[in-house]
Amino acid sequence: MNKPSLTTGQTLTRLAAIAVVPLIVIALFLWVGGWLTPDKLTSDKLITVLQKSGGEHPGYRRNHAKGVCINGSFVANGNASVLSRAGLFAPGETPVIGRFAIAGGNPNAPDYAVPVRSMALAFYQKDGQQWRTGMNPMPMFPVKSLEGFYDLQNATLPDAKTSKPDPAKIQAFVEKHPEIKPFFGWAQQYVPSSSWASDRYNSLNAFNFIDSAGKSHVVRWSMVPHSEYQPINAADKNDSDFLQNDLQQRLAKGPLQWDLIITVADAQDKSSDASIAWPADRQTINAGTLTINQTTLQQQGACNDINYDPLILPEGITASDDPILNARSSAYAKSYNARTREQAGAH
Repeated sequence: MNKPSLTTGQTLTRLAAIAVVPLIVIALFLWVGGWLTPDKLTSDKLITVLQKSGGEHPGYRRNHAKGVCINGSFVANGNASVLSRAGLFAPGETPVIGRFAIAGGNPNAPDYAVPVRSMALAFYQKDGQQWRTGMNPMPMFPVKSLEGFYDLQNATLPDAKTSKPDPAKIQAFVEKHPEIKPFFGWAQQYVPSSSWASDRYNSLNAFNFIDSAGKSHVVRWSMVPHSEYQPINAADKNDSDFLQNDLQQRLAKGPLQWDLIITVADAQDKSSDASIAWPADRQTINAGTLTINQTTLQQQGACNDINYDPLILPEGITASDDPILNARSSAYAKSYNARTREQAGAH
């Protein structure tokens, strides 16, 4: 049976009711990621509104504030070397320092209240070069343009009287930006998992892999879990730190693993539009296995001092023409500088 059209008042009202948290959280993720141009909204205004939503929490990231550090390694099988000459894809082991987090600016938010999660990783090659990447469970960004995000932000702001988005504003937004319909479809059916360990994390943005002959290949990537998916349950919703507690319990029994799956674009796939999920029949390559064997509290862990800037790339990987990447890099640096100053001032 087909689902009702997303342009109907009934469906939009349902989306407003069930998707208010993911939409606002994702809006914050994109917002801090730098989607807006300076002439439309200044970074100071962004920080002000973000803090109005999540509260002021000096010393923490402005988004994905609540999280934990993870340590482990990536063992490459050599398969991705045909696409990229980056050293970490040659057969062998590369140390990794990472971070699991939930979206939003409140480090005290209950885990069950935020459906959008992230995995950030820093790979340390033997030659001193690094690859840093931040990934999320969404299969696509909600919109394709800076203007679209600005409109989305306004359309999903909660009404002062109802504390929910106005369905009429969402209806008008969908009519102006129909590319968001696949994202709404995903948000409508998405059920968060009961564990960071069983989530699949996607790069969303495209990048270029450069092979040994200098040829460029447009790619995206995903970390695909070995752990079986289980949906969030009632017990999880009684524990504000259930993701952290679950991770500790799992690691006490043994390491956790994900496969790094590289997806190669076809000629018709747009590298500059992260709102379009590439078709499932695209070529994929299993590049190796990520193993996580330790977690620590973020304030005492090695990940606390890492800015997971998506443009810190080793030779063999370059940014695509997606304009979001430069904006994210700039915004992450601003957030990093602010919180490290705050942390230094606290001592």
